[in-house]
Amino acid sequence: MLAPGAEIEGPSEIAESALRSLRQFPDFVKELEEETKCAIDYRQCGALELARTDAEAEALNRRAALQTELGIHSEVSSYDGSPARFYPQDAVVDPREVTRALLTACRRRGVWIHEGEAVVQVSSSGRAMRTTRGEYQDDGCIIAAGAWSSDLFPRLPRTFPVRGHLIGYRLAPGVLDPILRHRSTYLVQRRSGFLIAGTSTEHVGFDRSIDESTVEDIHRRAGGLLPALMSMQPDEKWIGFRPGIKAEGPAIGRIEGTWTWTAFGHYRNGILLAPETARVIADSVVAAQD
Repeated sequence: MLAPGAEIEGPSEIAESALRSLRQFPDFVKELEEETKCAIDYRQCGALELARTDAEAEALNRRAALQTELGIHSEVSSYDGSPARFYPQDAVVDPREVTRALLTACRRRGVWIHEGEAVVQVSSSGRAMRTTRGEYQDDGCIIAAGAWSSDLFPRLPRTFPVRGHLIGYRLAPGVLDPILRHRSTYLVQRRSGFLIAGTSTEHVGFDRSIDESTVEDIHRRAGGLLPALMSMQPDEKWIGFRPGIKAEGPAIGRIEGTWTWTAFGHYRNGILLAPETARVIADSVVAAQD
């Protein structure tokens, strides 16, 4: 989900970055598709955020008033008899298709991709790194290892994983157009028809196991938003590690006195912030060469 409407509560540096990044997404996707000929499921479909109680409705309205000052537009709406707000600027993109296109673009431009080779340490200068298979030297490096990032270099803000469960249903396309949200529950449907429901927030380290009780809880909550799901069982279930960080926001930029850059700690907004993060890092790397 590319959904500042769900994430931004008020003015902040990360809020401004998220909105800049959202504005870049159409051109970002267009450029990737034209260069790679890879189709990317990107749609500005909007999002409906529901309120189940008067208190929730009042909270939605208060947040919407703050968001309006930042340029996040929303409209009073309703869904299934519940009050709601519609965020027309919110969008969706398939991160797997974005990653596939980026890999294709990188390989066409001569980038070497080393898979299954973990980085163990980055030198203090940033011009050398040690991996499980050897050592590499170059003009610099970018640490973008998500929740694992702070293990690679001294003086970095501590990173940690926040596990989240997701489930998916194989449905006919067009069942759900906008993102549908209520508190920590959301539904989003891909162009193919695959509908994703989430999520959970779990501080359990790098535990990759799937908790069936959590899966059942998400299924129950998803059915509360889209009753047709209640009689179904999820076709897929999986987990992801959000890259948490002990800082006010993500670490993006050059480490002073080194040839090391960082791009990690985006927590729930890594995909949303991808274009703006890339722009900031690219501009910084180019400036360092001057």
